[in-house]
Amino acid sequence: MIGNVSISRRQGVEWNSLPLGPGQVAIGWLGQAGFAFRYGRRAFLIDPYLSDSLAAKYEGKEFPHPRMMPAPVAPGDLSGIGWVFCSHRHGDHMDPGTLPVIADNIPECRFIVPAACVGHAVESVGLPREAVSGVNAGQHVELAHGFHVEVLASAHEELAFNDRGESEFLGFIFQLGDVRIYHSGDCTPYRGLEQSLSADPVDIAIMPVNGRDEYRTSRGIIGNFHLEEALRICEDCRIPVLLPCHFGMFAFNTADVAALKMRAQTLAGSVRIVVPEINETFLVCGEPQ
Repeated sequence: MIGNVSISRRQGVEWNSLPLGPGQVAIGWLGQAGFAFRYGRRAFLIDPYLSDSLAAKYEGKEFPHPRMMPAPVAPGDLSGIGWVFCSHRHGDHMDPGTLPVIADNIPECRFIVPAACVGHAVESVGLPREAVSGVNAGQHVELAHGFHVEVLASAHEELAFNDRGESEFLGFIFQLGDVRIYHSGDCTPYRGLEQSLSADPVDIAIMPVNGRDEYRTSRGIIGNFHLEEALRICEDCRIPVLLPCHFGMFAFNTADVAALKMRAQTLAGSVRIVVPEINETFLVCGEPQ
């Protein structure tokens, strides 16, 4: 038990086939910032990048985007997905090679995106308008009994808004029974984030740790948390588990996986780092508050 949750790994077991008991949550990493979740009969994804669309888009450019890891599942092989959340419009989070395939194969699936990006999701990504719902920071959305979502702003190096004042970048806190999971989307520290995360206890924080630097920023590669920044937020907000992500996909914009694992092994304190791997499932169980 870590804080109010237990979390264990199931190597070689797929997130969509692991038997779940009452109150248990299955989490599978899809690579980059993409994750799949199951809670009871409900399944949803966030930021799935399961294609090679960016490799085609940036072929021959300064920063080509060939995948460093295979997709754990083809978009067309997914089934039973009720919702797909997208934190922002960048192609590795709102993938035109993944989302329309899901929409075609699972007509009942709904896509929840920033209100600022609804037009992009429909006109550029190719999602059917009736399947897309826009949300904004500050909203609470109840999707089913025991499953609701709090929407937070994220700062992808800075907070950004459209001309209607809607946040361009979002994070989500998923309440799944007694388990609360924060997915920051692409984000860096900003004033007010820790206050939002401390309002109600969060059990697991999923945060990108590929960092940022002047070289990448000067070339339009917008950065994210450094690992130590993510750890500090978890410590300050009493979040017991950090699930780092946004590494191992593109060679020019990743994190040192060996260093991540070493830090996880040597870390002493109130936060546990759990480094995800493809083709494993996390089984999470919470205790009633």
